Amino acid sequence: MTQVFKIDNTNFTQIIKKAGSIIKNGGTVVFPTETVYGLGADALNPDAVAKIFQAKGRPTDNPLIVHIASKEQVHDIAKDIPEQAFELMDKFWPGALTLILKCKVVVPDITTAGLDTVAVRFPDNQIAIGLIQEAGTPIAAPSANISGRPSPTTAEHVIADLIGKVDAIIDGGVVELGVESTVVDMTSDIPVILRPGGISIDDIRRCGIEIAVGYSDRKVEDGEAVKSPGMKYTHYSPQTNVVLVDRNINIDEDKDKDKYHKATNTAAVSAKISEMIKDYHDIGMRVGLMLTEETAYDISSGVCGCCGVDISSCEVFMLGRRDEPADAARTLFAGLRYLDEMDVDIIVVDGSITHEGIGAAVLNRLRKAADEIIGV
Repeated sequence: MTQVFKIDNTNFTQIIKKAGSIIKNGGTVVFPTETVYGLGADALNPDAVAKIFQAKGRPTDNPLIVHIASKEQVHDIAKDIPEQAFELMDKFWPGALTLILKCKVVVPDITTAGLDTVAVRFPDNQIAIGLIQEAGTPIAAPSANISGRPSPTTAEHVIADLIGKVDAIIDGGVVELGVESTVVDMTSDIPVILRPGGISIDDIRRCGIEIAVGYSDRKVEDGEAVKSPGMKYTHYSPQTNVVLVDRNINIDEDKDKDKYHKATNTAAVSAKISEMIKDYHDIGMRVGLMLTEETAYDISSGVCGCCGVDISSCEVFMLGRRDEPADAARTLFAGLRYLDEMDVDIIVVDGSITHEGIGAAVLNRLRKAADEIIGV
């Protein structure tokens, strides 16, 4: 039986005490952060952490992020912390930045997937902070969804996936950012971004810190250890097949030539999606669309060099403007879930969003979610 707590200013302390007690007693609690909802358990209790993997159906070789409620608490679970890590903590914590650090023996192997490193984050959300403080322990928490599904940005998403599989869900409304945290490996000579997120590479470089990009938008091969969530397995995918039309691809031309093609411009994205809508309709398929405002206009008016297409015959979810990726980030996972529920045969996604800032995270999630990627 899962308890669902709707939290507000009038019952905040009461709910946090109840949820904190569940964590203390080895249970599981779903809670909001500023990024997505997390499925939490005592990070230092291996039996409790095992319940996270069971509820999600998550492979145990996929490490978890450990959430703390103060910068000082990092010393409880990590050692040999480099000075640059403290600089990033001072700049971005609390916030959407996860740091990979050398872990202390107090952190069990199930939390770290057997690695000698631990992923640590100080979330910028009062519900999350209050829960960690009340529990009196760091909380391990991946996204609160069935493994591989779109991450949850509302309690309703969590209920759809995990009701009956966890002890409690705290409903704190819609999250602020909508995509997971940036993960930076601080155990290398040069810090390395392992997952793009709410903090961009440019944000970090503006701190005067040299940083490298170490992530791919494709799945890591089976059998290879990874330091960060989101690198190895299928992620963020609805049940309906997703086709991403992408203008921003930067790939190795020696690999996957039949699937990936170098992209050029936004007009070509609009023209390709228009062509695909017609082709899918000709064979009787119901089409779901995730579009930027500009692409929706291009397709409807025909300014992209194609005949105008009436997109009202499709199920449409709008992502906002191409150059305002924060809007797409907030609604991305909700859009994938919405279209999945609309009984469409295919979901076609507009990949003309800028790759600047949080746009890099949006495109990373879309590429991970896609069953097919078409570059134009």
